[in-house]
Amino acid sequence: MDARIARIWRHWRSTAAKGRRAFPPHTLDSIGKAITAGEQTHRSELRLIVEHGMPFDALWAGMGMRERAIALFAEYGIWDTEDNCGVLIYINLAERKVEIVTDRNVGRKIDNIVWNRVCASMTQGFARGEFHAATLAALEQVNKVLSQHFPANGARANELPDSPVVI
Repeated sequence: MDARIARIWRHWRSTAAKGRRAFPPHTLDSIGKAITAGEQTHRSELRLIVEHGMPFDALWAGMGMRERAIALFAEYGIWDTEDNCGVLIYINLAERKVEIVTDRNVGRKIDNIVWNRVCASMTQGFARGEFHAATLAALEQVNKVLSQHFPANGARANELPDSPVVI
């Protein structure tokens, strides 16, 4: 089977129901709370987006995971924060992969090796079916790194919603 067709088939089979099983309401609630708590310790803004499968047109065009994450980073306005410190954690269940996209200030201070480690730990946890624990552990890692480089400096507005997005 052609690789593109196989990929489209994999995404088509990855249904919203599978996404809800991997990320049920209590997990989504815990993720939102972890983001809220973490943002009290640093000046960055986190968004977490879970997608069960990419849209057909994106797949047909050959869009990769990184490209999709960057498109969602723009679509959800994660780039548009006061300190240019937005961070997106993008989870694609069909690909069983995670991408982290950062705004320019974060990218200048934190090396991609750090983000790649977070992604690897998440995907390893997901492979064991530990979506809840792996995601919360990753958020703890991300918040710790962001706190080191962008410590909170008093009260500030919450610029992006903390609740995860499931598409």
